Formats: sequence, structure tokens, C-alpha cells
Amino acid sequence: MCAALTIALDGMGGDHAPEIVVEGAAIALNRHPHVRFLMFGDQVRLLPLLARHAKLREHSEIVHTDEVVAPDEKAGQALRRGRNSSMRLAIDAVHEGRAAGVVSAGNTGALMAIAKFVLRTLPGIDRPAIVSFVPTLNGEAVMLDLGANVECDASNLVQFAVMGANFAHSVLGRMRPTVGLLNVGSEHMKGNETLRHAADMLRAAPALAFDFVGFVEGDDIGKGTVDVVVTDGFTGNVALKTMEGTARLMAGTLASVMRLSWATKLAYLIARPALGALRDRMDPRQYNGGVFLGLNGICVKSHGGTDATGFANAIGVAIDMASDRLTERIASDFAEFQAGFTSDLKAALS
Repeated sequence: MCAALTIALDGMGGDHAPEIVVEGAAIALNRHPHVRFLMFGDQVRLLPLLARHAKLREHSEIVHTDEVVAPDEKAGQALRRGRNSSMRLAIDAVHEGRAAGVVSAGNTGALMAIAKFVLRTLPGIDRPAIVSFVPTLNGEAVMLDLGANVECDASNLVQFAVMGANFAHSVLGRMRPTVGLLNVGSEHMKGNETLRHAADMLRAAPALAFDFVGFVEGDDIGKGTVDVVVTDGFTGNVALKTMEGTARLMAGTLASVMRLSWATKLAYLIARPALGALRDRMDPRQYNGGVFLGLNGICVKSHGGTDATGFANAIGVAIDMASDRLTERIASDFAEFQAGFTSDLKAALS
């Protein structure tokens, strides 16, 4: 029997909190019966919601606070003034060892600032990165950074590669993930100096727990050429928003075409099972849960406007990471990675 695993939840974070938090936790508990929850928020609002789920009530503890980080609150203000907010207290629970991870659908900037301040970064990791899933022809891949670091140097990209490979192992079950650096071409001479330097470091690194395949291009993301796509936060965020916009364009265009005539409506009825499968495949709720990798603790950011299903999937990501001891794996692999370089090689690549 699995030992109980405790996940801290920001009960008041998100556009539809606390309802989707409680409903999402109930869904997650059905999938992971060994999990317990620490819910931080207004007990006056949380208790009636929990009363609808007897099993969840038995597996949950409410920690009351009436302070909330507002959706439009600046990160610095939330860090200074939100010491008793539901978000801060949930993160504190991870730092204090009372929870294995935290999930919040609240203010992204505030969550990153507070998590970085409270949990700190792992030894050797300069900056945390946001990582999430993207759908591909081969299933799912992971991509990072998705917006935490607009500008990155070669060392940052190398750190992202190590962290992303561990994430793919923990959450996607890839035993030896393939990793590629996003570039404007796959040839060795393509890209800027930072990318070429990062590639040289990864090629020279001994005993990697993943396979570095070199540079990949934008169309390789959807093809599923690699398990892990590494890039800076500016490029990653633009790529992600472009993919999301393209998916909405395709869905909207298809819906418009199917309404044009009786013939297209009939075609829709015939194709409805296939279209339903496509809709499910592209459903953003299936890929909900951006993770702040590189912190000394597990912190998962759910989309603010998600529903209960999406929030449950974000909880599932946190559970997978905690079960696989992702934080410890990253720290160990990065220490081994650094130790593998000789002093001469470090000087040549610096």
C-alpha cells in the first residue's frame, strides 16, 4: 500500500476558486486514493464545498485564512504583504515539510516570486524555469522555459536541459529522454553564440541521463522529434501562445465550415466521432499544470481560468513529481553533471 502523500492547495487562487479547487481535488483523489490535501483558504467557503464529498473531507485539512493574492496584484506587493495569504501559506507548507508539493491557479507572477523567495533554487541552478506539456504526433513532449526568463545564457539552457529531462522521466515516464535546443535550423553552425555554446557544453558532457540530439526547429515541436524542447523564456512563450492560437483557429474554422450547408452538416455527423477524438486530443485541460523547475520544492501553476478537470490534472502532475522525488533527482543529476567536467574543459567552455 502506498504511503500517504500530502499536497498543499491554494484554495482561493484562480478565476473560479474555491469551487474548482475542491472539485478538482475530488477528481484527483479518485485517481490517487493515497493522497491527502492541505487546503489553505476561507473555511466559511471551503467547508460547504467539502461537505459534498465525504471521501475528500476525510482526506483534507483546511487551514483558514481570509487573505488572498489578487489576480492583478504585483509580484513585489504580494511578496511583501501576502505573508498570510492562501498562496504564501501553501508554499510555506512545502518549505516546512508538511506537504510534498503545492498547486495554485493564482497570480503567476506572485506565485513565482513567493515560491522562489521561500523555497529557493537548488544548488547549481541559477534560475527556475516554467515547464509544461505540448501535444505532438508521438504523444506528449515537454518544453521549457515558457516565460520565466526572457534572456538566458548558455549555462541557463544547459540547466534547463538537465531539469527538463528529469521532468520527462518523472511525468511522462521516458526512461532516457531525448533533448533538443530550439533553433532556426538543425545545422551545427546555425543560431546565435549562446545556442552554439550551450550545444557544445551538452555534447561535451559525460554520462548524461538523457540523449542530446542537437538543434531542433519549430516544426519539430509538433512532430515530437524530441521528448524535451529547450529554449529561452521569450521564444518559448511565443511558441506556446502561437500553438494555442493555431489550435483555436483550427477549431473555429472547422466549426464555421461545418455550418455552411446541409452537406457539410451531414459530413459533420459522419465525422463526429473522429472530431470528438481530435477535440479531446487538443483539449488544453489535458496539458494543464506549468511547473516551476529548479526550486527546492515542487510548485505547480494551474491555468487561472481552468475548470475542475484541468485543476485535477495539475494536481496529478504534482503527485507524479513528488512520487518520483523529482527535486532530489534534479539536484543529484546536476551535481553529477557538473562534476563530470574537467577543469580544462570547464575553462574552454566558459
